[in-house]
Amino acid sequence: MKRRGLYRVLSLALLLSLALGSAAAKADLLEDIREKGYIVIATEGDWAPWTYHDENDNLVGLDIEIGKAIAAYLGVEARFEETNWDAILAGVDSGRFDIACNGVGYTEARAEKYSFSTPYVYTRDVLVVRSDNDAIHSFEDLKGKKTANTASSTYAALAESYGATVTGVDALADTIQLVLQGRVDATINAQVTINDYLTEHPDAQIKVVAESEGSPVAYPLRKVPETETLLAAVNEALQALRDNGTLSEISMKYFNGLDMTKSSSGQ
Repeated sequence: MKRRGLYRVLSLALLLSLALGSAAAKADLLEDIREKGYIVIATEGDWAPWTYHDENDNLVGLDIEIGKAIAAYLGVEARFEETNWDAILAGVDSGRFDIACNGVGYTEARAEKYSFSTPYVYTRDVLVVRSDNDAIHSFEDLKGKKTANTASSTYAALAESYGATVTGVDALADTIQLVLQGRVDATINAQVTINDYLTEHPDAQIKVVAESEGSPVAYPLRKVPETETLLAAVNEALQALRDNGTLSEISMKYFNGLDMTKSSSGQ
Protein backbone atom coordinates (compact mmCIF):
# COMPACT_ATOMS: atom_id res chain seq x y z
CA MET A 1 0.00 0.00 0.00
CA LYS A 2 2.80 2.37 0.88
CA ARG A 3 4.58 1.62 -2.38
CA ARG A 4 1.38 2.19 -4.40
CA GLY A 5 0.84 5.43 -2.54
CA LEU A 6 4.38 6.52 -3.34
CA TYR A 7 3.92 5.70 -7.03
CA ARG A 8 0.65 7.64 -7.04
CA VAL A 9 2.36 10.67 -5.48
CA LEU A 10 5.25 10.47 -7.95
CA SER A 11 2.85 10.18 -10.88
CA LEU A 12 0.86 13.19 -9.73
CA ALA A 13 4.07 15.13 -9.24
CA LEU A 14 5.19 14.24 -12.77
CA LEU A 15 1.86 15.31 -14.26
CA LEU A 16 1.98 18.55 -12.31
CA SER A 17 5.52 19.21 -13.48
CA LEU A 18 4.54 18.63 -17.11
CA ALA A 19 1.50 20.88 -16.75
CA LEU A 20 3.55 23.65 -15.19
CA GLY A 21 6.17 23.28 -17.89
CA SER A 22 3.52 23.60 -20.58
CA ALA A 23 2.02 26.67 -18.90
CA ALA A 24 5.46 28.24 -18.59
CA ALA A 25 6.09 27.68 -22.29
CA LYS A 26 2.80 29.35 -23.22
CA ALA A 27 3.59 32.21 -20.87
CA ASP A 28 6.28 33.33 -23.33
CA LEU A 29 4.30 35.36 -25.86
CA LEU A 30 6.98 35.21 -28.57
CA GLU A 31 7.10 31.42 -28.34
CA ASP A 32 3.31 31.27 -28.42
CA ILE A 33 3.22 33.53 -31.50
CA ARG A 34 5.75 31.37 -33.32
CA GLU A 35 3.82 28.22 -32.42
CA LYS A 36 0.60 29.74 -33.84
CA GLY A 37 2.42 31.14 -36.85
CA TYR A 38 0.99 34.65 -36.65
CA ILE A 39 1.09 37.85 -34.60
CA VAL A 40 -2.10 39.82 -33.92
CA ILE A 41 -1.61 43.52 -34.62
CA ALA A 42 -4.11 46.23 -33.67
CA THR A 43 -4.60 49.15 -36.05
CA GLU A 44 -7.27 51.71 -36.96
CA GLY A 45 -7.32 51.42 -40.73
CA ASP A 46 -8.61 54.96 -41.29
CA TRP A 47 -5.66 57.18 -40.37
CA ALA A 48 -3.53 57.97 -43.41
CA PRO A 49 -0.64 57.73 -43.96
CA TRP A 50 -0.16 55.48 -40.92
CA THR A 51 -2.89 52.92 -41.53
CA TYR A 52 -5.68 53.16 -44.13
CA HIS A 53 -7.40 51.54 -47.10
CA ASP A 54 -6.27 52.30 -50.65
CA GLU A 55 -8.51 52.66 -53.71
CA ASN A 56 -8.76 48.87 -53.93
CA ASP A 57 -9.73 48.64 -50.23
CA ASN A 58 -6.39 47.06 -49.32
CA LEU A 59 -5.09 47.86 -45.85
CA VAL A 60 -1.90 49.89 -46.36
CA GLY A 61 0.21 52.54 -44.67
CA LEU A 62 3.47 53.10 -42.84
CA ASP A 63 2.49 51.00 -39.82
CA ILE A 64 1.08 48.24 -41.99
CA GLU A 65 4.33 47.83 -43.93
CA ILE A 66 6.50 48.00 -40.82
CA GLY A 67 4.16 45.59 -39.03
CA LYS A 68 4.48 43.11 -41.88
CA ALA A 69 8.28 43.53 -41.89
CA ILE A 70 8.43 42.84 -38.15
CA ALA A 71 6.27 39.75 -38.58
CA ALA A 72 8.53 38.53 -41.40
CA TYR A 73 11.57 39.03 -39.16
CA LEU A 74 9.86 36.93 -36.49
CA GLY A 75 9.06 34.29 -39.10
CA VAL A 76 5.29 34.58 -38.77
CA GLU A 77 2.25 36.06 -40.54
CA ALA A 78 0.96 39.53 -39.65
CA ARG A 79 -2.75 39.50 -38.84
CA PHE A 80 -4.18 43.00 -38.53
CA GLU A 81 -7.34 43.65 -36.57
CA GLU A 82 -8.97 47.00 -37.23
CA THR A 83 -10.63 48.83 -34.38
CA ASN A 84 -11.19 52.38 -33.18
CA TRP A 85 -8.46 54.21 -31.31
CA ASP A 86 -10.01 53.94 -27.87
CA ALA A 87 -10.09 50.12 -28.13
CA ILE A 88 -6.48 49.70 -29.24
CA LEU A 89 -4.61 50.12 -25.96
CA ALA A 90 -7.41 48.42 -24.03
CA GLY A 91 -7.07 45.45 -26.41
CA VAL A 92 -3.29 45.33 -25.91
CA ASP A 93 -3.87 45.50 -22.17
CA SER A 94 -6.34 42.60 -22.19
CA GLY A 95 -4.19 40.42 -24.44
CA ARG A 96 -6.60 40.59 -27.37
CA PHE A 97 -3.77 42.10 -29.45
CA ASP A 98 -0.10 41.12 -29.23
CA ILE A 99 1.08 44.58 -30.30
CA ALA A 100 -0.34 47.82 -31.69
CA CYS A 101 0.98 49.35 -34.93
CA ASN A 102 -0.88 52.63 -35.07
CA GLY A 103 1.38 55.65 -34.65
CA VAL A 104 1.21 55.51 -30.85
CA GLY A 105 3.18 58.33 -29.29
CA TYR A 106 5.51 57.43 -26.44
CA THR A 107 4.73 59.17 -23.15
CA GLU A 108 6.02 58.58 -19.64
CA ALA A 109 2.46 58.03 -18.44
CA ARG A 110 1.87 55.31 -21.04
CA ALA A 111 5.28 53.77 -20.31
CA GLU A 112 4.13 53.13 -16.74
CA LYS A 113 1.50 50.75 -18.08
CA TYR A 114 2.94 49.47 -21.36
CA SER A 115 6.32 48.25 -22.60
CA PHE A 116 7.34 50.27 -25.67
CA SER A 117 9.64 49.30 -28.48
CA THR A 118 12.46 51.59 -29.53
CA PRO A 119 11.09 54.56 -31.54
CA TYR A 120 10.67 53.90 -35.24
CA VAL A 121 9.77 57.47 -36.26
CA TYR A 122 9.77 60.91 -34.67
CA THR A 123 6.89 63.26 -35.31
CA ARG A 124 6.02 66.87 -34.75
CA ASP A 125 2.61 68.02 -33.64
CA VAL A 126 1.08 70.91 -35.54
CA LEU A 127 -1.63 73.34 -34.56
CA VAL A 128 -4.27 73.76 -37.27
CA VAL A 129 -6.96 76.44 -37.56
CA ARG A 130 -9.32 77.68 -40.24
CA SER A 131 -7.62 79.88 -42.83
CA ASP A 132 -9.41 83.03 -41.68
CA ASN A 133 -8.57 82.52 -37.99
CA ASP A 134 -6.24 85.30 -36.84
CA ALA A 135 -6.70 84.79 -33.10
CA ILE A 136 -4.53 81.68 -32.68
CA HIS A 137 -0.81 81.80 -33.48
CA SER A 138 0.72 79.44 -30.89
CA PHE A 139 -0.15 76.55 -28.59
CA GLU A 140 -0.39 79.04 -25.73
CA ASP A 141 -3.28 80.74 -27.55
CA LEU A 142 -5.42 77.64 -27.01
CA LYS A 143 -6.31 78.70 -23.47
CA GLY A 144 -10.08 78.99 -23.26
CA LYS A 145 -10.53 77.73 -26.84
CA LYS A 146 -12.18 74.57 -28.22
CA THR A 147 -10.29 71.85 -30.06
CA ALA A 148 -11.25 68.50 -31.63
CA ASN A 149 -9.36 65.20 -31.26
CA THR A 150 -9.90 61.57 -30.32
CA ALA A 151 -10.57 61.65 -26.61
CA SER A 152 -7.63 59.60 -25.27
CA SER A 153 -4.99 60.69 -27.78
CA THR A 154 -1.79 62.53 -26.94
CA TYR A 155 -3.09 65.42 -29.05
CA ALA A 156 -6.13 65.80 -26.82
CA ALA A 157 -3.91 65.72 -23.73
CA LEU A 158 -1.63 68.35 -25.26
CA ALA A 159 -4.56 70.63 -26.06
CA GLU A 160 -5.90 70.27 -22.53
CA SER A 161 -2.46 71.06 -21.10
CA TYR A 162 -2.71 74.44 -22.84
CA GLY A 163 -6.15 75.09 -21.40
CA ALA A 164 -8.36 74.03 -24.30
CA THR A 165 -11.65 72.15 -24.05
CA VAL A 166 -11.53 69.04 -26.24
CA THR A 167 -14.42 67.74 -28.33
CA GLY A 168 -14.05 64.00 -28.96
CA VAL A 169 -14.09 62.70 -32.55
CA ASP A 170 -13.36 59.36 -34.22
CA ALA A 171 -11.54 60.32 -37.42
CA LEU A 172 -9.41 63.08 -38.95
CA ALA A 173 -12.10 63.99 -41.51
CA ASP A 174 -14.55 64.68 -38.68
CA THR A 175 -11.94 66.81 -36.94
CA ILE A 176 -11.28 68.97 -40.00
CA GLN A 177 -15.00 69.41 -40.60
CA LEU A 178 -15.50 70.75 -37.07
CA VAL A 179 -12.70 73.26 -37.65
CA LEU A 180 -14.09 74.33 -41.03
CA GLN A 181 -17.59 74.69 -39.61
CA GLY A 182 -16.29 76.85 -36.78
CA ARG A 183 -17.65 74.48 -34.15
CA VAL A 184 -14.15 74.24 -32.70
CA ASP A 185 -11.31 76.74 -32.91
CA ALA A 186 -8.46 74.41 -33.73
CA THR A 187 -7.05 70.91 -33.75
CA ILE A 188 -3.66 69.40 -32.98
CA ASN A 189 -2.41 66.51 -35.05
CA ALA A 190 0.72 64.96 -36.51
CA GLN A 191 2.57 67.12 -39.02
CA VAL A 192 2.75 64.29 -41.54
CA THR A 193 -0.97 63.57 -41.22
CA ILE A 194 -1.90 67.18 -41.89
CA ASN A 195 0.59 67.37 -44.78
CA ASP A 196 -0.98 64.27 -46.27
CA TYR A 197 -4.46 65.73 -45.84
CA LEU A 198 -3.43 68.98 -47.54
CA THR A 199 -1.83 67.04 -50.39
CA GLU A 200 -5.15 65.29 -51.00
CA HIS A 201 -7.22 68.43 -50.34
CA PRO A 202 -5.09 71.36 -51.60
CA ASP A 203 -8.07 73.73 -51.47
CA ALA A 204 -8.93 72.98 -47.83
CA GLN A 205 -9.39 76.24 -45.96
CA ILE A 206 -7.07 75.38 -43.07
CA LYS A 207 -3.58 76.47 -42.11
CA VAL A 208 -0.78 75.40 -39.77
CA VAL A 209 0.12 78.12 -37.28
CA ALA A 210 2.58 76.34 -34.95
CA GLU A 211 4.56 73.12 -34.54
CA SER A 212 6.18 71.28 -31.65
CA GLU A 213 9.54 69.58 -31.16
CA GLY A 214 9.98 66.04 -32.47
CA SER A 215 8.37 63.26 -30.40
CA PRO A 216 9.13 59.52 -30.47
CA VAL A 217 6.57 57.04 -31.79
CA ALA A 218 6.85 53.39 -30.78
CA TYR A 219 4.93 50.12 -30.54
CA PRO A 220 3.22 49.25 -27.21
CA LEU A 221 2.98 45.77 -25.70
CA ARG A 222 1.59 44.54 -22.39
CA LYS A 223 4.00 45.30 -19.58
CA VAL A 224 4.27 41.77 -18.20
CA PRO A 225 7.12 39.20 -18.06
CA GLU A 226 5.49 37.16 -20.86
CA THR A 227 6.19 39.92 -23.41
CA GLU A 228 9.86 40.52 -22.63
CA THR A 229 11.23 38.22 -25.34
CA LEU A 230 8.75 39.56 -27.89
CA LEU A 231 9.78 43.13 -27.08
CA ALA A 232 13.44 42.23 -27.53
CA ALA A 233 12.68 40.56 -30.87
CA VAL A 234 10.63 43.55 -32.09
CA ASN A 235 13.53 45.86 -31.19
CA GLU A 236 15.93 43.59 -33.07
CA ALA A 237 13.63 43.70 -36.09
CA LEU A 238 13.41 47.49 -36.00
CA GLN A 239 17.18 47.80 -35.72
CA ALA A 240 17.66 45.47 -38.69
CA LEU A 241 15.13 47.48 -40.71
CA ARG A 242 16.92 50.68 -39.71
CA ASP A 243 20.36 49.32 -40.60
CA ASN A 244 19.38 48.04 -44.06
CA GLY A 245 17.54 51.24 -44.96
CA THR A 246 14.07 49.70 -45.11
CA LEU A 247 12.71 51.88 -42.32
CA SER A 248 13.81 55.07 -44.11
CA GLU A 249 12.39 53.86 -47.42
CA ILE A 250 8.99 53.15 -45.87
CA SER A 251 9.02 56.52 -44.14
CA MET A 252 9.77 58.42 -47.33
CA LYS A 253 7.14 56.45 -49.22
CA TYR A 254 4.34 57.47 -46.89
CA PHE A 255 5.58 60.84 -45.62
CA ASN A 256 5.95 62.49 -49.03
CA GLY A 257 9.72 62.02 -49.23
CA LEU A 258 10.44 62.82 -45.57
CA ASP A 259 12.70 60.54 -43.56
CA MET A 260 11.02 60.68 -40.16
CA THR A 261 13.12 57.89 -38.64
CA LYS A 262 15.58 60.31 -37.06
CA SER A 263 14.97 62.35 -33.93
CA SER A 264 14.65 66.12 -34.04
CA SER A 265 18.33 66.36 -33.08
CA GLY A 266 19.27 64.26 -36.09
CA GLN A 267 20.45 61.34 -33.98
